[in-house]
Amino acid sequence: MLARLASAALRGLDAEPVDVEVDLSRGLPSWSMVGLAEAAVRESRDRVRAALLNSNFEFPLRHITVNLAPADKRKDGSYFDLPVAIGLLLASGQVQMNETLPFMIGELALDGRLNATSGALPLALFARAQGFKSIILPEANADEVVVVDGLEVLPARNLLAVSRHLAGRELLIRYEAEAVEKDHAQNVPDMADIRGQQQARRALEIAAAGLHHLLLSGPPGVGKSMLAQRLPGILPPLTDQQKLEVARIYSISGERGRTPLSSMPPYRAPHHSASDVAMIGGGSVPRPGEVSKAHHGTLFLDELPEYKRQVLEVLRQPLENGHVCIARAADTLEFPAQFQLVAAMNPCPCGYLGHPTRSCRCSGMQVRRYITRISGPLLDRFDLRVHVPPVEKDELMGMAAGESSTVVAMRVSAARQRQYVRQGDGMVNARLTPSQLEASAMPDGEGIKLLDAAMSRFSLSARSYHRILKVARTIADIESEASVSGRHIAEALQYRGEENDG
Repeated sequence: MLARLASAALRGLDAEPVDVEVDLSRGLPSWSMVGLAEAAVRESRDRVRAALLNSNFEFPLRHITVNLAPADKRKDGSYFDLPVAIGLLLASGQVQMNETLPFMIGELALDGRLNATSGALPLALFARAQGFKSIILPEANADEVVVVDGLEVLPARNLLAVSRHLAGRELLIRYEAEAVEKDHAQNVPDMADIRGQQQARRALEIAAAGLHHLLLSGPPGVGKSMLAQRLPGILPPLTDQQKLEVARIYSISGERGRTPLSSMPPYRAPHHSASDVAMIGGGSVPRPGEVSKAHHGTLFLDELPEYKRQVLEVLRQPLENGHVCIARAADTLEFPAQFQLVAAMNPCPCGYLGHPTRSCRCSGMQVRRYITRISGPLLDRFDLRVHVPPVEKDELMGMAAGESSTVVAMRVSAARQRQYVRQGDGMVNARLTPSQLEASAMPDGEGIKLLDAAMSRFSLSARSYHRILKVARTIADIESEASVSGRHIAEALQYRGEENDG
């Protein structure tokens, strides 16, 4: 008596085909699972047995062999529970079905309930690619899978409901997605909360328009974190393709705090105690890190010098390439990581170096040691570096509210559209190649003179030269200018302030 069901094994953000074969034969009651199964899969024996008995099914007193083919590919995850349990019911004749089996995933609780499982979205995409018309899965996973067009989503509460559906006695109800709010920034802090800080607000708008990396430096309490937290509210909403890419990453990670239908760009702010694996991804079974969870969104690093040097250095490759390659002895996986880096730091350990009213307690050696925690190559990758000064008490209390995020977002969106028309859909200024920069961002004569003087005086690297051009091109786009002028170059040079001091 043999039952065979189609399933899949996760590999990075994708899935590979796996056949779940369940065989019942004569002999002493026993259970054998073969096919390079990891611990979570092997433990399904106890979960499946308890779930069958507590759902009023009989557990076959036969020699049970469960094979996960192909045998040379590693299988991990608790979502094999449901196909294994259904395979046992089919092989033992407790469930009869003549039609083609749907694709099934789900972890079984001991009472037969279906618990949520990670990786449901990549598995659903695989099922659609394999020609399946429907998928049975836990109710908690229905929201993330409903984004897959052309696949009927059938959420089930427990094993008994699945068996009744397969037998045709009580069909599962197709899941329909609920409406999502159109205003993608409705729960994000508003730019109107920020009083003063005109240069920092301007830099934040430029960063959002061109997707530039931004470093904010200043004393404690001046609003660096406030500015960063308001960046998602002025970024353009995600496209349908971007939503799907982000949803796959969060599905693999097992994080369900974000709905797959959300058009809000991701915002990640890991604590400075994060390890390099947590930041970049990895593990025995590689999973996406913070840089991948910030894909098409923002990665905010507060108190930048407090991060371990190794953690900061692993950011350099994904900042340039837009992806992370994780190599292990058995396999090599690649995760997307096209994120915008925003960081904040104090000017010194006590935070008050250069403060107009409070004196700094740090020695020169302490300040140098603190600043050099950030390597030159990483610092060079920030397109904009802005000093955020303290706001005086009288100015703070008497100052009117600034522009709202809605107003700023309209200018950002218009600047993005100009970039897409000129450079192609999805191509922003921060990702232009040198040849593309020559075609779209070469400045006029005055701008060339300013750049030449800056290169000579500050010994700018080639990367810095290109980043200044990219920022100037974004400033021109915000101001609806077709070409880059000396005025745009001059403003772009102001945002290399850390370098200009040296």
